[in-house]
Amino acid sequence: MKTIIQVSFALLIALALSVSSNSIWAQEYTIKLGHVTSTVEPIHQSFEYYADQVSKKTNGKVKIEVYPNAALGSNKEVYEQARLGANVIANVDPGYLSDYVPDIGVMNGPYLVVEPQEFNRIVDSDWYQQVVEKVYEQGFKVLALNGYFGPRHIISDKPIRTLGDIKGLQIRNPPNVMWVETFKSLGASPITLAWAEVYSGLAQGVVDAAEAPLGSLWGAKLYEHKKVISTTGHFKAFVGIAIGRAYWDTLPGDVQDVLLAEGRNWGNKLTELTLQSQASFRQKFEAEGVTFVENIDYASFQQATESVYSAFPNWTPGLHNQIKKILAD
Repeated sequence: MKTIIQVSFALLIALALSVSSNSIWAQEYTIKLGHVTSTVEPIHQSFEYYADQVSKKTNGKVKIEVYPNAALGSNKEVYEQARLGANVIANVDPGYLSDYVPDIGVMNGPYLVVEPQEFNRIVDSDWYQQVVEKVYEQGFKVLALNGYFGPRHIISDKPIRTLGDIKGLQIRNPPNVMWVETFKSLGASPITLAWAEVYSGLAQGVVDAAEAPLGSLWGAKLYEHKKVISTTGHFKAFVGIAIGRAYWDTLPGDVQDVLLAEGRNWGNKLTELTLQSQASFRQKFEAEGVTFVENIDYASFQQATESVYSAFPNWTPGLHNQIKKILAD
């Protein structure tokens, strides 16, 4: 009997060792996370939180290194690194992802939601699950897309209250079709610049204005050149994180589970930090002599941008109405 017990115990130990050899405890992983914004913004703080949580949940076996200020390259460059199989997590945006799967671009449409919490209805929908599966087929595993980046406003030399005020304004846009179409619909003249070039673009007169959430406008120090922020709120911007499919498929299931679970938590954390930071950023701007403009004809802006949702011939027919139905449920 003693021999049988000893053999059984030995088999259990062997089985445990075999299982652990396929788990996160058997190997260490280092993954780079690149973004183009500064270290003083809520999004950077949220990425540090994500890295810390992943490390804790894996007993330090999975290390995420955060690279701010475009240290790994522009958004598109980091996307391609991830897509080609590098151990990289990209800070993604539905507008950029629409280059690969057009339908996902609707998630960052102008004046899509009123309150940030409404966006979770999209993320929790069957439609969202289907569209991120298509993104996966194009080479990316979306880990989360529920991080509130903040309302995007315009910084310039003059107040923008009406469509007449924005007409002909040369405004910086990212290389993103949704942004370009939105500002065309408002009568502006969008000019494409990488975020790293916006500060010099304003200084040299390449563009008259820029638009971004308050955290990014502050982090890039754009108040040094422009002193008026018009709170147009044209986008309630949500962002996410994604890893390349080729690298994702090499990771053990338990590593994948942690990255996904903490991804959703990351989005919640970014939303929390963004909402908490709005008042303090405004105070910082005002201390630098920046004026905020709020008496804006939002109804006219929203009406003008409705045409944007008809500007994407590659979208599934009726897509905008489908999203509006999800938001109304």
